[in-house]
Amino acid sequence: MSEPIVTYRNVHKAFGDVKVLKGIDLDIFPAEKIAVIGPSGSGKTTIIRMLMTLEEPTSGDIIIDGTNLWKMAKNGKMIRANEKHLRDVRGDIGMVFQHFNLFPHMTILENCMAAPIHVKKEDKREVHERAIQMLERVGLGDKLNNYPSQLSGGQKQRVAMARALVMRPKIMLFDEVTSALDPELVGEVLEVIRDIARNDDMAMVLVTHEMDFALDIADKVLFLDNGVIAEQGTANEVIEHSTNERLQTFLHRFRSV
Repeated sequence: MSEPIVTYRNVHKAFGDVKVLKGIDLDIFPAEKIAVIGPSGSGKTTIIRMLMTLEEPTSGDIIIDGTNLWKMAKNGKMIRANEKHLRDVRGDIGMVFQHFNLFPHMTILENCMAAPIHVKKEDKREVHERAIQMLERVGLGDKLNNYPSQLSGGQKQRVAMARALVMRPKIMLFDEVTSALDPELVGEVLEVIRDIARNDDMAMVLVTHEMDFALDIADKVLFLDNGVIAEQGTANEVIEHSTNERLQTFLHRFRSV
């Protein structure tokens, strides 16, 4: 097996006196698709927000491609990482948020082009072509000059995915991307994620409540409960055959409709 592209080592996170993560150990391998499930407040979103440098661990290490994300070497010592180090190490990570985070004053094409041009300093013509390709891939090739306010929630979320893909990430993070959508729009967004999972070789981590979807695409499922990984294994092992009582109670909520 190849080396992990991401490793969490004894990662803790507290907000004041509230301990959200309590010693997370996790390896994510290249091209691996991981679904993270669990009740609200269990720490699911915090795990991926730390990887995107939106939250800093209280203690522990996160290693990306052999480099410590939150710490850097200086004068023979490991110190807190500066902004440049964080930006450089997280450069191959993309994230799709629950609430889209699109720039309202930009067209959807401009939204997709902004980061590669201004952050990665890529050639504008090349980025323009790639952005069009990705918007076409998510079914929005006819909306290039529309603004976010002119789109449905599902369309906005597909723009957010195209924007992340334009950056050509090695790791893609999805934070409950269907939870803010009207039920009739969920399917179109999941279909795009399914296409990415099946046809792209990037690693993916999906925080989700869509159990059937997790069964369909995930190589591994993590069940977080009270800040720890209470269960992990294949999607079939965790969702269909686990004997963990807390997990069974959690899953029952989705199957007793």
